[in-house]
Formats: sequence, structure tokens, C-alpha cells
Amino acid sequence: MELGAFSVSLAVKDLQASKTFYGQLGFEPVAGDEAQNYLILRNGTTTIGLFQGMFEQNILTFNPGWDANAQPLDSFTDVREIQRELKSNGVNLDTEADESTTGPASIVLVDPDGNPILIDQHV
Repeated sequence: MELGAFSVSLAVKDLQASKTFYGQLGFEPVAGDEAQNYLILRNGTTTIGLFQGMFEQNILTFNPGWDANAQPLDSFTDVREIQRELKSNGVNLDTEADESTTGPASIVLVDPDGNPILIDQHV
């Protein structure tokens, strides 16, 4: 099962303070909109998202259909196929994608320690 590009989505209290801090670690903005309280930062192949006021805890994020630079892939495992495989393996999903649709969709599951995992397909 190929989950796609990985990033960590951080629930931050102060977008500017977090942008400055991660900038000191070598992360640079590559996407996002500060006016909408989110930025995507990258350092080499490592990607983090900073999200102020959008969710309560940090989220592990996978993006089927994207490479590490958020560019569309020619071939990838659709989120609905990932969903079917996870469910057949006995994994409980908190949010499911509509199996009757195609294109963008997402699913959410939570690991045994309460960490949310978002599998978010944009293509």
C-alpha cells in the first residue's frame, strides 16, 4: 500500500512565531497562505505544515497522488483503495471517503496512542 507524500501538520498557537522558529531550523515556506493561517514549509525533502486555529492536535499526513514536492503523480494508489485495504485489515476509520466518487477525498484514522492520521488525496 503506497500512502503518498508524508508531512507532519502542526497545530500551532502563533503562526508567525512558528514560522520564525522553523526558519531558524532551515525550513522555508513553499505553499500556504498566512492570511488564512497556514503555511507549508520544507527543508530538503522534509515537509511540515503550520496550521493556526484549524485543528486541536498535530496530525500525521499522507497525500496519495503527490510526490514530495506536491506535484501530481502519473500513477498512485487511490485513497478509496487504501480505505478498502485498511478496512479489510481490521483498521477502524474515524472518517471515510465516499466509495461512489472519484478524485479528491480523505480518510482519517487514529493510532493506538491517539495520534490522528490524515490520508488526504487532492487529485
